Order: sequence, then structure tokens, then C-alpha cells
Amino acid sequence: NASLLGILQHPDGTVLKQLQPPPRGPREQEFYNKVRSICPASPLGIFHEQIPSMFAAWSSSRLTTNTYLKLEDVTRKFNKPCIMDVKIGQKSYDPYASAEKIQQQVSKYPLMEEIGFLVLGMRVYHVSSDSYETQNQHYGRSLTKETVKDGISKFFHSGCCLRKDVVAASIQKVEKILEWFESQMQLNFYASSLLFVYEGSCQATAVRLSDVTLAEKRGVPKGLLSGGDVLEYNNNIHVISSTENGKIEASVSKGLSKFYALHKKACSKRHHSQLSLTVENLKQDNVWKSSACIAREHLNGNVLPQLEKVFYHMPAETKESANVEVRMIDFAHVFPSNAKDEGYIYGLKNLITVLQNILDN
Repeated sequence: NASLLGILQHPDGTVLKQLQPPPRGPREQEFYNKVRSICPASPLGIFHEQIPSMFAAWSSSRLTTNTYLKLEDVTRKFNKPCIMDVKIGQKSYDPYASAEKIQQQVSKYPLMEEIGFLVLGMRVYHVSSDSYETQNQHYGRSLTKETVKDGISKFFHSGCCLRKDVVAASIQKVEKILEWFESQMQLNFYASSLLFVYEGSCQATAVRLSDVTLAEKRGVPKGLLSGGDVLEYNNNIHVISSTENGKIEASVSKGLSKFYALHKKACSKRHHSQLSLTVENLKQDNVWKSSACIAREHLNGNVLPQLEKVFYHMPAETKESANVEVRMIDFAHVFPSNAKDEGYIYGLKNLITVLQNILDN
């Protein structure tokens, strides 16, 4: 049932995030609506750059009990999107949370207050094996103050080398968000995240692929919906679209919808017991082990892929800036304030410190 998924892919290239029960869902929708009405030149205009665009609230005639937020798919322009979701702040519960909710959140990750952020999941493309490695919320909760640097550095590792260009670009983007938080005293954010996305393929410049090449073709499942509706089938996300000959075909999104569904499984108590999303079999063995970027036996073969790998080792300043997105997401717990959001600022600063250590070392 599509209603069990936190986010779905729409045929027009946007994603559909299911509205949470009140008061969380209406609060998030209200936040997006306010952002849409904000003048880009105003102090809150930063949100036009830093959050996915919301196009409308959306509902399906076949799914009348559900309302979705129709959002920009940040991963759509990437060929091999590498995605990481990091919850920011010292508290993952808002000021109005019950004692039971507070205890539940603190017990999930007792180090949140000290570290200031939590990795909710990551999906990394490895050039060397042409496969994805996925880590869920349990991986992030296993990280301590001593291991968090190495834990996050894995997100920036291509399977053959560390993408320092991506680390450097990510630092710049997080610093821009920090600069705004240091100056604003209007809003406080709880249980909100930063979504990191970068191009994982070994091409120097990311290529925008067509909608067809961005999806893996699958056979047509039973019970298709009409009119371009979304269908969840066998625990995978399917997008329904019409072909030229009038037939209906389904495709599986490779980007944000699949990753975000895993993220919602980790974060939403309501969906935790319901959502079961099967990801493709990924190579788990030796996936983090570094391998030589150029193997001697390949030098006499097709050298282009090897040169593309060497490209990673070039200093960031000598090549095009990395194709990186860092966006704020999840706004079900945003509240007016007359003081700086010190918890969020603390988390941003600690995250920048970790990223800088990864870059320096």
C-alpha cells in the first residue's frame, strides 16, 4: 500500500512526502507555505536555496485518505547520487514533547546532546565495484565521539579514494547555513536534518540524464493505478507512467524516494512497524576497503575509466567544483523563537569540525 511509505516518486520528477498526523504534518505544511511566500531578499530568504522547493499539497483520487507534500527531488540531476541524512541539534524532541517522548528520543541516541548531530542513514556509490553501500539508523547510533569522524568519512569514500573535493564543498555549504543561524532569532528547529547529495560517478562533470535513464525498468505489476498515480508493489517504490503506445509501465526510482523511505522507517514511530522497504542486494564484503585506483594490468586496456579515477586525487582548486547539494529537510518541529537556536548551531559547528578533520587528515 502506497500509504505506508513516507515518500514516493511522482512521474513529473518530484517526490511526494506523506503528511504526518496532526500537529506535525500541518505544522510542516505551514512552514513550507510560509517559505513560498517569503521574499528572497528577506532575512528568511535563505530557505529558497536551502530547502527543497514545495510545489503544492497533493492527493490521489485512489488514495483519498492521504495527503502529500509535492517536493523537489534534490537527487534528480545526479547520475549516481550519494545521499546522507544527518539530524542536527542537541535535542531530537521539541519543547512540547511529553516525558515519555523525551525518554524515547534520548534512549535512541544518548550522545545527541554531546555530539550535536546523528547520522540517520547513508547510501554511497562505489566506483570500484559499481555498487551501492547503504547504512541505516543503527549505523549512526553506533557512532561515538571517538568514531564519528571515521563513520562520516565513509560517506565520502568512492571505494577507491576519499572525495576531498566533496568534503570541501560540503563544508562551504554547511558554513553558509551556520552563518544564517548565527544571525537569526526567529525560529528554532528540532528533529530537522541536513540532506547531503553528491555525484558518485567517476565522470568529471555530472550528466543530467533523461527520466527514462534515471529509473530502472521493471515488469508491470498487477493493480496499476490510472492517470500517473503512484503504486507501491512488493516493498519497492514504483512510478506509473504511460508509454507512447498507450501501455502502462512501472519503474523504480534510484534516488531520494528509496533512501528517504529508509530514513522515515528510522524516524517515524508511526511507520516503524509498517514500512518494509527492500533495497537491491548490495555488496557488503570489503566494500570499505581501499583499492588501488589504477591497477597495473589495466594500464594497457581502456585507460579512460582509470584516468577518471585519478581525477579524484587532484586538489579541489585545480578542477571544477564538486557537484554537491546540502539541503535542510524535515520541518514538523519548527517553532517561533526570540533567541538563537543554540542547539542547532552547536550541532552545525561540531559537524563542520568533523568534516574539517576528515579533510585535513
